[in-house]
Amino acid sequence: MIKIAPSILSANFARLEEDIKAAENAGAHMLHIDVMDGHFVPNITIGCSVVKAVRKITRLPLDVHLMIENPDIFVKEFADAGADFLTVHCEASIHLHRTIQHIKQNNMKAGVAINPATPVLYLENILSDVDLALLMSVDPGFGGQEFIPFTIEKIKAVKKMTSKAGVTPLIEVDGGVKIENAKAIADAGADILVMGSAFFKSDNYSLTMETLNEILGNR
Repeated sequence: MIKIAPSILSANFARLEEDIKAAENAGAHMLHIDVMDGHFVPNITIGCSVVKAVRKITRLPLDVHLMIENPDIFVKEFADAGADFLTVHCEASIHLHRTIQHIKQNNMKAGVAINPATPVLYLENILSDVDLALLMSVDPGFGGQEFIPFTIEKIKAVKKMTSKAGVTPLIEVDGGVKIENAKAIADAGADILVMGSAFFKSDNYSLTMETLNEILGNR
C-alpha cells in the first residue's frame, strides 16, 4: 500500500484540530509535520509544543521532518512530544550515523532526507541504518511549490540502491505531490507521498483519499 501523509503545514492553523480529525476520518495514513528554524531553510514553522498537541488529538503516526540546524539537540524533545518518525537532513547533520542512532535510542523510527540538488549517493552509507529515506521534490521552506521532475529518476536510483544493499527503508517523497503525478511517483518506487496543498486545500478530503487510493491501487 502506498501511504498518504497530509502535511499540516498546509492546514488551517485557526482550526488545526478540525482539519487533522477530518484528515484522519478521510483515511489518511499518517500526518507529516514540517519543523523549520529559519536558518537551514528560509522559513519558521512549528516546534515540539505543536507536535505534543497534535499527538493528543490523533491516533495517526506522526512523521516529523526536521529542517533545522543541529537536529541532534532536539531529538529527545520530539520523542517526548510523541513523534513516531523523526527525519533529519543529511545536509544539516555533521555526524549523521550518530544522529540516526540517537533517534532510535529514543524509540522513534529514524529517517534521513536529502534536498533536490543533493545526489542520492549521499544516502548510500546510511540506508542500512534508517527506516525511511525522504527525497525532497521541491526546495524546502515553503508549501505550494511545483514538483521538480528529475526527482522521479532519484526515486528510481534510491529504490535500486536499497535493492542492491538488501535493505527496505520506506521511500518518502515530499513537495509538489498531487493527484495528477501521484501514480508516476509511486511507480518510480515511493512508499509514502507527502501531500500539503493538494490535500488540505481540496474541497473534500474523503474524495481526495478515495481518488488517490483508486489511482494508486490501494486496497
